[in-house]
Amino acid sequence: MTRLFTLICMSLWTVSISAEPQLAPTDEFLYQLKESLVKVNTTTKSGGHGFGTAVAIDKEHAVTNCHVLGSANGASISKWGTEYPVDTFQADWKHDLCILKVAYADLKPVAMGDSSQLKYEQSLISISMPTDSPAPYVAFSAIKALYPMDDELVIRSQTAFSIGASGSPVFDYDGRLVGISTFKSPGKNAYYYNVPVNWIKKMRELPEIALNAAQDAPFWDAPELQRPFFMQIVLPFQNNRWQDVKEIAERWVTIEPNSAEAWHYKAEAANQLGDTSTAMQHFQHVLRLHPNHPSTLLSMVKMLDKQGKTKEAENLRVTLREINPDLLEMPEAEMQSDSTGAH
Repeated sequence: MTRLFTLICMSLWTVSISAEPQLAPTDEFLYQLKESLVKVNTTTKSGGHGFGTAVAIDKEHAVTNCHVLGSANGASISKWGTEYPVDTFQADWKHDLCILKVAYADLKPVAMGDSSQLKYEQSLISISMPTDSPAPYVAFSAIKALYPMDDELVIRSQTAFSIGASGSPVFDYDGRLVGISTFKSPGKNAYYYNVPVNWIKKMRELPEIALNAAQDAPFWDAPELQRPFFMQIVLPFQNNRWQDVKEIAERWVTIEPNSAEAWHYKAEAANQLGDTSTAMQHFQHVLRLHPNHPSTLLSMVKMLDKQGKTKEAENLRVTLREINPDLLEMPEAEMQSDSTGAH
């Protein structure tokens, strides 16, 4: 048995024991989740107005993105038409998470999930209140990539979000909060990112501060070379700058040698630069790190088809269908495993 076929069998075996069909959420279930959302309203020092979304984590506290409060000299939340002033807040500036304290609002808290247990292609529910909309908007998506950062996982999902949606909650299909919609990459085929719920859990003991407290920039708004590698690589990747992709990926694997995403990009660069033998070796290494890595499996299908290895390619197609039946039908831009605030 070849080494490649061994890897193929391993990925098939992993899928066969982990794939679990999930029923679509009911309207009643979604309504219950919506009850925990509130609209964030801000007034700026220049007299303007801003909007964001927040989700309740207990009766007096709701979490949103800190950049929603940027340049604000006043803030309140709206719960089903009733407005409550924000008293104080707790801030994790680096991770762009702020917990708002609102007395007497009697908020309905959500259940907190565990973002460290998330999986690729896992189904998600995103609920937001974009612009000045008073009603929540629901979207269904799946996890397209997970990026280790500060001992947690930043989540990339399919769901787009727009102005006013920053701070929107992302739930698993059991209704547990797993992330907060926070930032996106620039350009037409933007990638959308959610910061993990476990960062919220870690900040509950931070001191309360006033709205006019000094602020720091979030990690996604740092200078280009100080941003995480998964942010540095997206524009070169989307614009077919394969030598740049290769160089960034090589720095990435040096710093994070066990990152499946880093090795995937390194493999894609080698493939596009014509070194298919090295590309296949790198793709195989991705599968050793992450046997069910969808983008890698799809790239290997295409490579095997070109090489006339139809049996091996079909084995991987079976794996992809087990992970998500829609994967083989998706446009390539949606498959690849990206940074501007959602505001």
